[in-house]
Amino acid sequence: MEKIAAPFEFAQCIGILKATGKKAKNLRELRSAIEGSSDGPIYHHTCQYLLSGHILEYTNDFAFWAGECLGERVLAEHLSNIDPYEFSDMQELREKLLEVIDDYLNTFPEPREVVSGDEFYFQETITLIFPEGIKANNLAEFLIAIRFIDSGSLYYHFYEARSRLGRGRDDFSTWFDKALGNKELVEKMKAIDPFMHTIEGIRGHIIEAVEDAVKKDMEVIPQ
Repeated sequence: MEKIAAPFEFAQCIGILKATGKKAKNLRELRSAIEGSSDGPIYHHTCQYLLSGHILEYTNDFAFWAGECLGERVLAEHLSNIDPYEFSDMQELREKLLEVIDDYLNTFPEPREVVSGDEFYFQETITLIFPEGIKANNLAEFLIAIRFIDSGSLYYHFYEARSRLGRGRDDFSTWFDKALGNKELVEKMKAIDPFMHTIEGIRGHIIEAVEDAVKKDMEVIPQ
């Protein structure tokens, strides 16, 4: 495969957890803390949920806590239906979270308080981003790299990019489009649901899609 003018440069993403000192033992305290929180904790508990390898029944920490600690499965489902990447900023996302909680409080009986030790602790992440030292000049090199890059790098390019680029885009499909002009591969990337798989599951789907693209490229090379 020929090299292209703009290689894909992999970056690494490492998060350092920071406690905020805020916690909630019931739904009203959670609502109040979300309303008064800075953007950092909102981003951490929603957009960075899957970086920690949580179970896929939920899509954010608020939904996880509502379902597993409060025992409010209906609320957990409603919170899990929120796609944090579809909002232009954290304030819009915050307002949606508050809207869902308010609707629930207006419809259902007051949820109980959690037992001691199950409080919701607000945290935020200090994110460090630096070059991975790996470049891909073509799809074959990309395929090799994607098999072995750290999960933090995969998260950065597939999930975090959705916040940076907006409209559900990621760094991989952007490169496939602008550098390779491979629209078919872009569509396959768009078809990968970010909330239905673990990070390793996402890796597997990307590998499968790129393998197919590499095979097609090899088929058109003159013998």
